[in-house]
Order: sequence, then structure tokens, then C-alpha cells
Amino acid sequence: MVLTTERRSQGSNTAPSDSQSETQALSESERFHLLQTRRRRETIRYLLRTEGPVRMTELVEYVAAAECETATTEIPRNQYQRVYIPLYQSHLPKLDECGVIEYEKSRGLVRPTDRLEIFRPYLESITEDDSSARPTPDSADSDEGGGADWYIAAAGLSGLLLIVGALELVSLPGVALGGLIITAFLLANAADTRYSTN
Repeated sequence: MVLTTERRSQGSNTAPSDSQSETQALSESERFHLLQTRRRRETIRYLLRTEGPVRMTELVEYVAAAECETATTEIPRNQYQRVYIPLYQSHLPKLDECGVIEYEKSRGLVRPTDRLEIFRPYLESITEDDSSARPTPDSADSDEGGGADWYIAAAGLSGLLLIVGALELVSLPGVALGGLIITAFLLANAADTRYSTN
């Protein structure tokens, strides 16, 4: 299947010839930038497995299922929406801009281009059944954090200190109380940083 794309270079109204577009391959840093977010990686992975155009809804279901580690039929509605909006507004237009896909936003169609194949070696190195090697959801794409427990504990301790101070069960000056609360959050941040890098 040969797909041609009419893209205008800045300042020009002519479409690049086939020989020009082949020589304008993505640099390694551009490839890594596109692979930077999990949702773009999952989009590329899905398109590498399929042939021809794909409906955006199919793509969203696949990416959402990968994030939830569940079947496409069991995706919560809110998770579908959380994936749909960034794909529609950001990730698919970015892949289209780089010539990796042709994205017909108005029709909800995504067509892979020949350029998509350059990502296969990067994505095949991460096997599907090796969950330890699979990337976690991007912090920008997810409101869950691995260190949330540390911050919950710090908030709980802070609340307890405020109650103790308000009821005057222990005589603590305001500065000492504030210092203890700040220390709790600094320790939570240090713990989160240490365990998230391991």
C-alpha cells in the first residue's frame, strides 16, 4: 500500500516529491521525542499491528485498555474519555505533523504511512508480556502517582498535628507546628523520589 501525503513546507505551496520525503527521514531525537509518551507509543504499536486505515475509536479503546491493563470491552467510560481527548487534540496531530500517520480529524480516521515502520525496532524491544519493562503511564497523562501513599501519610500526620495543636493537647508554638508539617511533606517528597527512581 502506497500512501502519498501532500504536506506544505514552510514558505512553499508545493508538495515534496517522493525522493525528497524519503531523504527527510526523522532524526533519532525526533523519533525518541515521538516515543516519549506512552499514548503515542501505544498508538504506534497498534498501527504497526494493523493494516489500512483505523477508526479513532478503535485506537482509543486499544490505548485505554493498555493503560488499564484490561480488555477493550472492560474499559471504564471515564478512562476512555481521558485517553480520547489527548489523542484527538495532541498525540494524533503530532504524529500527523511528523508524517508518521495521516490523520483525518473530521472523519476520525488514522492511516499509517511508510514512515511508521522506523518505530518497529524500538517497540519490539519491549515485549508485551514483560510488564517490568513496560512503561508506566506518563505523569502528564495520568492523575495517579506511585508516591501518593507518602503524601497521604504526610497529609494525615499534618492533620493530626493541627488537631493536637488546636485542642492544645500538646503545647507547641506555631512555628514548631509549621516546621513539623513542612518536615512531613519534605520526607514524603524524599521518599517518593527515592522509591520512584528504583
